[in-house]
Amino acid sequence: MKITRLSSAVSIRRTGGNATPEQTEAVKRIIQTVREEGDAALIRFAKKWDNADLSDLRVSREEIDQAVTRFDPQLLNDLTEAAENIRKYHDNQKQEGYKVTEQNGSYVGQRVTAIESAGLYVPGGTAAYPSSVLMNVIPAQAAGVPRIVLLSPPAADGSLSDGVLAAAHILGIDEIYKSGGAQAIAALAYGTESIAAVDKITGPGNIYVALAKSEVNGDVAIDMIAGPSEIAIIADATAYPDEIAADLLSQAEHDPMASSVLLTTDEVLAKAVSDEVEKQLAELPRQSIARAAIDGFGTIYLGETMEELIDAANQLAPEHLEIMTANAAVDAEKIKHAGAIFIGRYSSEPIGDYFAGTNHVLPTNSTARFSSALSVYDFLKRTSIIHYSEQAWQDNKEKIARLARLEGLEAHARAVESRQWKKENRL
Repeated sequence: MKITRLSSAVSIRRTGGNATPEQTEAVKRIIQTVREEGDAALIRFAKKWDNADLSDLRVSREEIDQAVTRFDPQLLNDLTEAAENIRKYHDNQKQEGYKVTEQNGSYVGQRVTAIESAGLYVPGGTAAYPSSVLMNVIPAQAAGVPRIVLLSPPAADGSLSDGVLAAAHILGIDEIYKSGGAQAIAALAYGTESIAAVDKITGPGNIYVALAKSEVNGDVAIDMIAGPSEIAIIADATAYPDEIAADLLSQAEHDPMASSVLLTTDEVLAKAVSDEVEKQLAELPRQSIARAAIDGFGTIYLGETMEELIDAANQLAPEHLEIMTANAAVDAEKIKHAGAIFIGRYSSEPIGDYFAGTNHVLPTNSTARFSSALSVYDFLKRTSIIHYSEQAWQDNKEKIARLARLEGLEAHARAVESRQWKKENRL
């Protein structure tokens, strides 16, 4: 890995990885084709890009049952326990409405309700992600979303991953369709003959999925525009180079554009980690992907003080931030911007990906400065409630009319005053 010195002139914000104009135009064409042709477009695109001959887009109950039967029982138990942890965490995010009542009989409040439908995208391709099923479905269920639909790209034989279907089975999800890429996002946003449109789309994907989500945003809600995976680690001389290297590679193996960054004050540790990364890379099954990520977006930064490292981490605002220092809990309190913070030697990033219960759908590209992990809140609407009694209207109508006229909105003022004539002429 590259080793460089931190300084005020060095920006550690991620660069590169932006979509090309050709990719953007291709996504627009795909979306328009799905809007015009519906299921036929999805079936044709499945043949073109997944080499799958589909006659029916929906996964049958039989296919789900067969996948569960084939699936390793121990892994099924592991997924079930992970789901319980995730549900326990997200159940604490449930919200209640409220009402504030005044003596004059007026009240204002907030009603909290779930959206009516959510479409959850689960990537396929180079890897299948049952954990993404858990992380997207469970917050929606905890919020009370009545319709949850899942889309994922098929294999060449027309099947979906046994792990993905097993995870869906654990959660009681059976509306599942075989479609991936930008075309799946278009189907969720606008509907086809088989797939009814949804109110919100969540879930990670490749650059085409991200572009499609950006394109349909506004016609349907989305969770976020997620970029390639990121990990940053703050470490001092108390940390172990082999453990740091393993954690850096845990994200590098996701995507050739994934970012892995180490921030340290210890030059000996920096060199040791760089050597360990090379050693461990040689043994990874996804070596070519991880190698591209480390060469393109892997850097070790050397700082003079812990404060400098923390400032750099806050500038980076990474998706995942591990703190492996002698005073990890204290140092963590100084972090302002990160999608998720992993404190101490034993809090390796994959623990959050799979089992701790926190959500692994996290903001990337420094957007942790202003956005958060996927949660129950993403599937809730908050509706304002206003009830003015006659006395409240009488007490405040002139003030409201004056404020309306201050802004040059005469009709607003008259709307408030229009009740006066009826009151004065009431029989």
